Amino acid sequence: MTPSPDSRRRWLRTAAATGVAALLASCSMVPTAPPPPGANVSQASTAREYRRDAASHLYALNSARIYRGVMPPMLYAIGVLQVDIDRRGQVGQLKWLRAPSHAPEVMQQIERLVRAAAPYPVPARLGTVTYTDTWLWDQSGRFQLDTLTEGQQSM
Repeated sequence: MTPSPDSRRRWLRTAAATGVAALLASCSMVPTAPPPPGANVSQASTAREYRRDAASHLYALNSARIYRGVMPPMLYAIGVLQVDIDRRGQVGQLKWLRAPSHAPEVMQQIERLVRAAAPYPVPARLGTVTYTDTWLWDQSGRFQLDTLTEGQQSM
């Protein structure tokens, strides 16, 4: 018995939809090795969520450098830094999106702080992640990250 043209079309549509679904599912899978034992793991599913985990990690490691309370109206430097984190929580490339070029010593200190904080929480659900945060730098050398800021006084 020969299938009708309608049943053939239904079969082709079903096969095509199944193929597309399988292709999309394979694109969203990120093959990752399990994190090392004892590693801090982030369950963030977006770069924005991961940014909070990274900021908390930086704060925990630099508690003496965190500016407590509302920051003054005039800051010494503000910088926007993009950070690549690999599957093991190691820092890859750093890219300044808004560099405080008037304060190169601040840029150097921020880069050192970021690199010294590795390993970061392993981005388990993301595989690798690139996140961006704004560094708010006081003349005292203490800072806040925009993600966890307590605000800034108005003039």
